[in-house]
Amino acid sequence: MSCNEDESVNEINITNHTKEGSEKGDPRQFELRKVLGQGSFGKVFLVKKTTGPDAGQLYAMKVLKKATLKVRDRVRTKMERDILVEVNHPFIVKLHYAFQTEGKLYLILDFLRGGDLFTRLSKEVMFTEEDVKFYLAELALALDHLHSLGIIYRDLKPENILLDEEGHIKLTDFGLSKESIDHENKAYSFCGTVEYMAPEVVNRRGHTTSADWWSYGVLMFEMLTGTLPFQGKDRKETMAMILKAKLGMPQFLSSEAQSLLRNLFKRNPTNRLGAGPDGVEEIKRHHFYCTIDWNKLFRRELHPPFKPATGRPDDTFYFDPEFTAKTPKDSPGVPPSANAHQLFRGFSFVAITSEEETQPVQTTVVQQLHRNMSPLSEAYEVKEEIGLGSYSVCKRCIHKATGMEYAVKIISKANRDPTEEVEILMRYGQHPNVITLKDVFDDGRTVYLVTELMKGGELLDKILRQKFFSEREASAVLYTITKTVEYLHIQGVVHRDLKPSNILYVDESGNAESIRICDFGFAKQLRAENGLLMTPCYTANFVAPEVGTMTHTLSLCLSLSLSLCPLSLS
Repeated sequence: MSCNEDESVNEINITNHTKEGSEKGDPRQFELRKVLGQGSFGKVFLVKKTTGPDAGQLYAMKVLKKATLKVRDRVRTKMERDILVEVNHPFIVKLHYAFQTEGKLYLILDFLRGGDLFTRLSKEVMFTEEDVKFYLAELALALDHLHSLGIIYRDLKPENILLDEEGHIKLTDFGLSKESIDHENKAYSFCGTVEYMAPEVVNRRGHTTSADWWSYGVLMFEMLTGTLPFQGKDRKETMAMILKAKLGMPQFLSSEAQSLLRNLFKRNPTNRLGAGPDGVEEIKRHHFYCTIDWNKLFRRELHPPFKPATGRPDDTFYFDPEFTAKTPKDSPGVPPSANAHQLFRGFSFVAITSEEETQPVQTTVVQQLHRNMSPLSEAYEVKEEIGLGSYSVCKRCIHKATGMEYAVKIISKANRDPTEEVEILMRYGQHPNVITLKDVFDDGRTVYLVTELMKGGELLDKILRQKFFSEREASAVLYTITKTVEYLHIQGVVHRDLKPSNILYVDESGNAESIRICDFGFAKQLRAENGLLMTPCYTANFVAPEVGTMTHTLSLCLSLSLSLCPLSLS
C-alpha cells in the first residue's frame, strides 16, 4: 500500500456525523474473543457485546493506538469513521460504535464471518464468470453509492471485500477514501495499492471517481484469470506498465467479459465506462450483466455463488490462523499528544438501531449445537484411537455433560486445511446417510471434528467377515450409497475418496439404512458449469482414470469408485 502525499490536517475538512444513541460505547462493554487481523495500524478483534440491548452480539473491533499514528494516519482514521457514519448500504460494512480512550481509537463494525475475497481467491485460483458477475455486480452498487456521496474509494482490492454469512459482499476499510476534493472534483493524492492504481493516480494529474472503475477492472481481471493485468518486477516497472503496457487479454474469457474489461481499461478516464453522464448505469447496461436483475440484487434476493459454512457464531475458519491462534489482548495505549486529542474530538458515535435490529440474534440448529465455546478437553473426555488416516487421527470421546459417546477427528492444520471438509459436513451432515458433525473446536494449530460414533464398523470389515454379500444385501447397500452420492452431486459436492473403508455403519444392525459416508477430507464443492475439478486427491486403487489425467468430472470419479465396491462384494 502506498500513499505519498504532503497532506496537512486542513486539506480534509470533513463534517462530523454524530447520531444520538441509547448507550455510549466503552471498551469494557466488549469481551475479546479472537484476533482477526493485525497490522502497523493496530489490531482487529472478534468481540462480544456484554451489555445493552445488543448484548451477546458479535462484532469486529478495530483498535488503533493514537501515539503510533502519524498525523496523516490520524486524519485517515477520522475520515474512515466519518464516511462509515454517513454510509448506509447493503454491500458496505456498517459502523455500530466509535469511541476513544486517552490512548486509543475504537471502531466497532460488522463481524463478517466469510472472511475476505482475497482468501477465497487464493484458494480457488480462479472464479467462474458467473461467480465474478455476481460479486462485481454487488460491488458496482456499493461503489456507486459512495460516488453519489462524493467519495472516491481509492483502495479497491480483494482484501477489502468481505463476505457476510450469506455470501454477499461488504466493502470495508475506508482509510484511503477521499471525501473532500477540489473545485474540479479531483483528488491528487498518490494512494492505494500500486497494482490496482489507475493511470491518472500513478501520474498524479488528478483523479475522480473514475479511478475506482479502473481498479474495478483490475479486480475483475484478477478474479477471472488468477493474475494481475499489470505487474512488474518492482513498483517502478508496475507503474510504467499501468501507464503504457498493452493489455494481454486471455482468449478463454467470454466476449462479454473481454468487452467489459476493455471498456474499463481506458487510460483516458473520461472515456472509461462508468465515467460518463450516466455513471454506473453504463456498467449495468453492459452485456456482461445482461442476466442480472439489479433490483433483486440490491434487495439481496439473488443467491450468492458461495455461502460460508454455518457453524458456531464465532467460528473463524475464513480468517488467517496466524492471527486467530493468538491470545486476544488489548494492551494499554500510551497517551498521545494534546493536538491528537483535539483532532479526534467528535469521534464517538453510536448507531441508531431499529427495534427489529435489537432483537436477540436467532441461531440456527447447527449454531445451537456449536454454542459451547470451551476447549475440547473441557467438554469431552478423549479416549482410545479408533482410526488413523494420512492427515488425521480419529479417537473415541465421551461428552462429559451427557455421557454420550462420539468420535473426534483430529487434524493438524500444518498438514492440511480442513476448511472444505468442515463446510461440507456443516451443510450436508443432516442427510441421514452422511456422517453428522456434532461440534468443531479450533485451537489455532489443530482442528477437532466431533462426529457421531460409527459403532457398526467399516463396510470393508463386513465384507471381509462375510466373504461375500447376497445380491439382495449388495443391492440394498449400493442403493443407499448411490442415493447419498446423488444427493451430494446435486449439491455440487464430489467425495473423491469413496471406498469401503470410508463407508461405515452407525450401529451393529448391519442394515443399509445405518450406512454413513464418512471422511470428507478429499471432498470438494464444485460450481463450474462443466463440473471440472483440477486437484488430484484420491486413494490410488479407487481412482477414476480421468483423475490421473487432470480432467476430472463430477460424476465419473464416484461412479467408477462405486463400481469397484460390488467387485469386493461378489
